Amino acid sequence: MLPLPFLRRHWRLIAFGFFMCFCSNLGQTFFISLFGGEIRQALSISHGTFGSLYSLGTLASAVTIIWLGRLIDYWPLWRFALAVLLGLALTCLAMGQVVGLVGLTLAIYGLRLFGQGLSVHTGITAMARYFEAERGRTVSLATLGNTVGEAALPPLVVLALTLVTWHQVWTMGGVVLLALAPLIFVLLRGHGQRDRELTARRRDSGAAAHDQTLGQVLKDLRLWLMLPALLAPSFIFTGLIFHQVYLAEVKGWPLSLLAGSYSVMAVASVAALLLSGPLVDRLSARRLVPYFLVPLFLACVVLASSDGYWVAPVFMALFGINAGLTVVLTGAIWAELYGLSHLGAIRSFGAAAMVFSTGLAPAVLGLLIDLGVTLERQSAVMGAYCILASGLGAIAVHRGRAVAQG
Repeated sequence: MLPLPFLRRHWRLIAFGFFMCFCSNLGQTFFISLFGGEIRQALSISHGTFGSLYSLGTLASAVTIIWLGRLIDYWPLWRFALAVLLGLALTCLAMGQVVGLVGLTLAIYGLRLFGQGLSVHTGITAMARYFEAERGRTVSLATLGNTVGEAALPPLVVLALTLVTWHQVWTMGGVVLLALAPLIFVLLRGHGQRDRELTARRRDSGAAAHDQTLGQVLKDLRLWLMLPALLAPSFIFTGLIFHQVYLAEVKGWPLSLLAGSYSVMAVASVAALLLSGPLVDRLSARRLVPYFLVPLFLACVVLASSDGYWVAPVFMALFGINAGLTVVLTGAIWAELYGLSHLGAIRSFGAAAMVFSTGLAPAVLGLLIDLGVTLERQSAVMGAYCILASGLGAIAVHRGRAVAQG
């Protein structure tokens, strides 16, 4: 995949990306939703109320990411990463003390901001900024941190909840993150020299002069044509996985079936990561935009078609394939299109848009569930959306080629 001499030279930075992506799992929907039944029971709230509170905290984090995410363009990487990790650890500790709706909303806000948002933003921005020819492959290796967490954490949480309370699980998570924080200094040893070399190389080549600011990016029609496709995975996956306990109930599945299916998703995601990294490096991320939603479309179709036990591992495998494709594509595309000088600000906008879509999903699906709209019907509609979004992505790619040629 990558030459051994390259891995020996850069293993610390790649491991840093892996580490930050792994830690982000504590703020990811799949992890938080594993506690959904206990939280709703403890606070006596409905699916719709929990989804609405989750959306409120997530949407607030999306607004914050736009401002905090750009700091990675100005702060030393170690300082930014340490601030993110400490914020995530303290939020986990706060989640372990939640007893009311206000505290729950604030804790969700912190988990989504520092976990799903800024932890992934930190790891993937580092890969996209400091690697060029190997960008897709290094992003895929860093993203394995998410995949390992998706495979390992659900069974551990299910087991832990049989032994201790959900409050105690979150407290233990915060303590573990605090203990792991010093790893940042180990993994980023000597990074200052790498950063200086990159700055000098881009200055001497004149590459930095062509980089675009966020303001310029927001005027690019290609961005708005691609966004519906780029945001589809986060909305669909988050909405369905957030309501996984309810999904298991209406499908007649034991929760352990879904928890075990995360391992299937992880294997599929790893395979997709290992294939999509070289594919992005060879073809470019933007050329893959019209095609990467095919597995997600198939996942929606499968989920809408049957209640059989076989559906759980199959649709989770398709989710995994799409997740692997999505994370590598979105990790590389901003640097490809708009350069590195303002990559933190541009990626923070992309992250905010993604978090915004994940914030809407639980509330929208939860309210529809309360209104009696089945998840099967919702899945069918989301499958149709994938087709429409892919068409818009194809238009964006065609427009980009026309601009390049003329």
